[in-house]
Amino acid sequence: MRKKEAHILIVDDDDDILFSARVWLKKFFTEVSCLSQPKNLLKFLSEHQVEAVLLDMNFRKGFENGQDGLYWMQEIKALEPDLPIILMTAYGEVELAVEALKNGASDFILKPWNNEKLYASVNLAVDVSRKNKKLNQWENVSLKTIQYQLETQSGMMKEVMEQIERVAATDANVLLLGENGTGKYVLAEHIHELSERKNQPFVHIDLGSLSENLFEAELFGYKKGAFTGAHQDYAGKIENAQNGTVFLDEIGNLPLHLQTKLLSLIQNRKLSRIGESKERLLDVRFIFATNENLRKAVAESRFRKDLYYRINTVEMQVPALRDRQEDIPSLADYFLEKYRQKYHKPDLFLNEMLISELKNYSWPGNIRELDHCIERSVILSREKDLRLLMPQDEESEKTVVNLNLEEMEELLIKKALKKHRGNISLAAEDLGLSRAALYRRMEKFQL
Repeated sequence: MRKKEAHILIVDDDDDILFSARVWLKKFFTEVSCLSQPKNLLKFLSEHQVEAVLLDMNFRKGFENGQDGLYWMQEIKALEPDLPIILMTAYGEVELAVEALKNGASDFILKPWNNEKLYASVNLAVDVSRKNKKLNQWENVSLKTIQYQLETQSGMMKEVMEQIERVAATDANVLLLGENGTGKYVLAEHIHELSERKNQPFVHIDLGSLSENLFEAELFGYKKGAFTGAHQDYAGKIENAQNGTVFLDEIGNLPLHLQTKLLSLIQNRKLSRIGESKERLLDVRFIFATNENLRKAVAESRFRKDLYYRINTVEMQVPALRDRQEDIPSLADYFLEKYRQKYHKPDLFLNEMLISELKNYSWPGNIRELDHCIERSVILSREKDLRLLMPQDEESEKTVVNLNLEEMEELLIKKALKKHRGNISLAAEDLGLSRAALYRRMEKFQL
């Protein structure tokens, strides 16, 4: 089983306890740290991002009433109010457990513990920790404008945003289509934030990054013993989005046999983990995205027609950056401000000449490529002198090495037509030609 990316902290003055807990939990989580003295606890938490704390309740010899643990728990809560804390003691009593839970503990474990119970408690604490962080982000509305630039001057993009405003309040399935790097993830999260599910989980599943043998286990979960390596019950990513939104990115990569299972899940809102017959009721909203032509995939029998019609209740085409050039200045300013702060270069700015340079590039990698371009330029620029390190597309490279006038003329005409999506008037104006002159040249080059 793939380890969950999470940092767990264990605090106990018994080295044997630290060793055994770390060895067990390291099987399931990417990072497990240990402290033998609670005096170092607050410094450690201020320097590391931790998802859950396992805290002993007794540190002073002769004092076994659990008050040490309660004291340090309050200290942690003062520093990290939403950090889940699991208390451990060999001297557990019901009254002490109740007091600890009332004071903010997420769980209470008696030593010696049951390994399965320990894992389940820590795993749940990690999920709670992540949900708390999401809720804090959603409560701070201003974070949205810091994370994303959603304002647009593009007519095509305004139409998409208006569709999002109308569909967000419903539970309709949404299919986002568009090239890589156009911002489909950002729009999916924006739909979630505008919906009534905004205070529930938003779970992003990138189907393009999963190997085929992990698809079913990661999406639907599994029962302990369902296959070799299934050492405990595992809730899949879809189940973890209960009451929230599932964003299935690169849906075109889903294998055919799982398309059938996903179709059944969407229709019946019931989920079964691998290896169990029990059906779990599911209440989630689905958003899908792909850069693939799903109609063509259906025609070639690579994608189920019934699933295609099920997922595209509302279908939106996210425009490429070259088709929304009006937004390049504001997006570039947004990324520049982001990286000026990150790399401590507050005096860098974009002038009209640099903006023009950005607008004259085709951006095959879309917004993601613009982001990387601005970051690279900020890193390598002097304090007050922003130099754009522009990518070179194939056409740009050809103009540098080919000095034949006729071939260069043909290349420029092709570039202008591509830039303006075949609009003769705009292409002619960009080239400094009349429409008639452009038509003559197009006929000459058989364009």
